[in-house]
Amino acid sequence: MLKKTILITATAVSAFALHTAQININDRDLEIGAKFDIGQFNDKVEPDTMFIGGRFLNGQKENSQLETGGSPTSLDPYYELSFLMKRPMGDMGMSFGMGVKLNYTSLGTKNFSSLPLGLEFEYVIPAKKLVPMYLSGSLYFAPSALSFNDAKDFLEYRISYDIELIKNGRVTVGYRNINTNYDTVSGKVVYNNSYYVGFKFAF
Repeated sequence: MLKKTILITATAVSAFALHTAQININDRDLEIGAKFDIGQFNDKVEPDTMFIGGRFLNGQKENSQLETGGSPTSLDPYYELSFLMKRPMGDMGMSFGMGVKLNYTSLGTKNFSSLPLGLEFEYVIPAKKLVPMYLSGSLYFAPSALSFNDAKDFLEYRISYDIELIKNGRVTVGYRNINTNYDTVSGKVVYNNSYYVGFKFAF
């Protein structure tokens, strides 16, 4: 049910103006995400400061690991909805954000969902004579109080380096680590631990 709700919501959100779209790949995993700028529809909210988004990650077992050792025999896709408030800090090219996510995945007959809270940052690397470059990262965590179904807790962190080769078009290189910890014999499951490359497009 939650999976269908996420897909329906993501489809409804797509009726609004798209802010950014992203696709990340490596030799096994596919990740697709999008963010929508709420501020462009609300006079009381500044543009580029408040976003809702969605993400789909088709992780493969080769980049996953069980606490008991080895990899799962199979791995279901990971779905996510997100809300982020973001503000620049001073005039040094740094911005910070506070966000919340709703995610869902499963492992065999065990369902995992949580509501992690997190922080994000982006830094514009000062290199005026070169192409624009960015360094960004995020950290999200959900304790047991914000974990549901068969979930115990959730932890995700990632960092990426972007180069804007053309206006509103970036090439990104990044690393992500997503931990979906279950309250069952499955225990700690590193859902995805991998490097990736991809494209980011702004609209």
